[in-house]
Amino acid sequence: MKRTWTLGAVSVALALTTAVVFAQREQGTGVIFARSRSAKFAPLVPGVSSYVAWGDTLTGPFGGFTKFRPGFDAGLHTHTADVLLVVLRGAYLYRDDAGAKRVGPGDFLRIPGGHKHWSGGDRKEGALFYQETFGKFDLIPAK
Repeated sequence: MKRTWTLGAVSVALALTTAVVFAQREQGTGVIFARSRSAKFAPLVPGVSSYVAWGDTLTGPFGGFTKFRPGFDAGLHTHTADVLLVVLRGAYLYRDDAGAKRVGPGDFLRIPGGHKHWSGGDRKEGALFYQETFGKFDLIPAK
């Protein structure tokens, strides 16, 4: 009888410990919800504005929304960290040595860090996209 009580007490203690660990993990990471239509975008460079939903673009990692005005031309460049993006409206125009891609609503693109490419916004609609990096965000002009 005593053995059953001890086993039951250990089971309850393990269940409570597990619940506390998972609750702390959820509190530590938190849930993030952001609406692209009502986000307060800040200008980055002429033709580009952004809203950071989490993280910090200067130190990375980060995630947030970016807008390219219609016809925006970022020129040929690289980024230090990988850039992952999903287009929400308009089209993100992408070009590298392998060819050109029109990345439209619902499309995903991963650009590896150090990969030379050109990007820009659709001439009529520009582009609105969600992007993430695992490091700081930078744009290094290519020669």
